[in-house]
Parts: sequence; structure tokens; C-alpha cells
Amino acid sequence: MRQIPRVKICCISSVAEARLAVAHGASALGLVGKMPSGPGVITDDLIAEIAQQVPPPISTFLLTSETSAASIIEHHQKVNTTTIQMVDALSEGTYRQIRAQLPAVKLVQVIHVIDERTVEEAIEIAQHVDALLLDSGNPNLQVKELGGTGRVHNWELSRKIRESISIPLFLAGGIRAENVREAIETVEPFGLDLCSSVRSNGQLDEQKLATFFEAVFASK
Repeated sequence: MRQIPRVKICCISSVAEARLAVAHGASALGLVGKMPSGPGVITDDLIAEIAQQVPPPISTFLLTSETSAASIIEHHQKVNTTTIQMVDALSEGTYRQIRAQLPAVKLVQVIHVIDERTVEEAIEIAQHVDALLLDSGNPNLQVKELGGTGRVHNWELSRKIRESISIPLFLAGGIRAENVREAIETVEPFGLDLCSSVRSNGQLDEQKLATFFEAVFASK
């Protein structure tokens, strides 16, 4: 029997949304800090408030667009989530420096799946972090797309990455109730990450959440 992947609901905007996501089965919540583009951005104060009220074992992910180790550490120290999700490439400093300062915090690096070169990038970075999250953005654009696009990328490449690494892999990008079974069967990810597909007018939609989780459990 196929293992049911964990589900991370991203773009959480309030304590009420956090509770709703957890009630429906989310094992992780994404809290979006300052971004150059994309949905769900909230203040660091609100991220800290939500993170403080989420009970274990639910994971709280800080989505940070900071690209230096020092800035990432500083950002996290304002919010105290269990996990840091780095949505852009580390350009200054090292993962080791982040770990040294924040030894109890899990590190998740986002990889935007674009082409075959992405596979090599993912294999290299997987040696330094606790998990990878594959998304459908494009950090090479003039205004970087670092997530929340609602687009599906090439899941065959995602599967190739999953088969080539030894750490957990989250799959993001256009996942919804209608295609989640295909996503699970094709990639076999450790976890799924979604935002817009369970929202209506920007707000978390209880019926869409219920439908999505029904589809996930039906895929086992």
C-alpha cells in the first residue's frame, strides 16, 4: 500500500486559518514572509504569533526570500518557526552557518524545476539540508517568481530528483484535488504543498480543504 504523503498548507494568514488547516489534516503550515512576488505575505509579527499557537507535532515553515546565511538567521530569530523554507538560492554564507546558529531548526530548500539542470542542482543541495521542496517558480526572471504560481511543472523531473536523493521531498506547484492522485503516483513525494487550490477569494475554503484531503486519502 502506498504511503499517504504529508500535507503542508501554505499562505496561512491567521490563527483561525492555521486551526482550520490542522483540523482537516495538515501536518505543516507555511507562513510567508516578505517576497518579491506571489500570494500570502504576512508580517513577521503575525508569523511569530501563529507559530507560537500551533501545537506540536505540527510543523511551522517560515518562507524567507533572504539569500544570505546571516539574513536568514536574523529573519528566523524574529519568528521562531520549527522550519525555515528558503525559496531562493543561498548566495552568501553556508547552510552549516545556519545550522550552527539554529541547531534545532529544520532547513528546507526550494528548488524551482525548470529543466534537466535542476536535477543536478537538487542532488548537490540535498547534501546540506533536511528536505527539498520542488516548486514551479522561476528565479531567473527580472521579478523573481519564488512560489505561489499555481502552475504544474514537469513531474517526471521531480520523480528523477526524488529517486536521486536520500532526504524527504515535498512537491508543490498547481496541486489540487483533481490531479493529486496523479502527482502522488508519478512522484511519490514525502509531502505535498499547496496554497491557491484550497482557497476562494484568497481565503482558506473549508469545503475545498475537505475535498482535497478526501482525494489524498483515496489515493492510497
